[in-house]
Amino acid sequence: MLICMKIAIPLAGGKLCAHFGHYQQFAIITVAGGKIAKQETLTPPPHAPGVIPNWVADQGCTDILVGGMGEAAQEIFRQRGIKVLCGAPSDKPENLVTLYLSGELVDAGNACDHDHEGHSCSH
Repeated sequence: MLICMKIAIPLAGGKLCAHFGHYQQFAIITVAGGKIAKQETLTPPPHAPGVIPNWVADQGCTDILVGGMGEAAQEIFRQRGIKVLCGAPSDKPENLVTLYLSGELVDAGNACDHDHEGHSCSH
């Protein structure tokens, strides 16, 4: 049985953006038969609470690899059936997906631990 996945990775400067709310683009990588079959770079809509998780889900993504992400965004991803992996290092998307597929990239916890004035970290 071939497993097909679509993995989203927020980017800044062509590498994973450690802070989910500070991305410039998203790499959307389609995996078929355990290998990268297609890689796209898409520009998402403007950042606002709930917009990006739903946009990623609407792209058909099954997984998202991030450095850090707030609980509210993680909850939307879970509700939409998307697996969230936090704690990914800043690297090129194809390198991260290769590590993820081999089981070498595992959830290392949420890297979003800074203060936000007047709001919780929901990106």
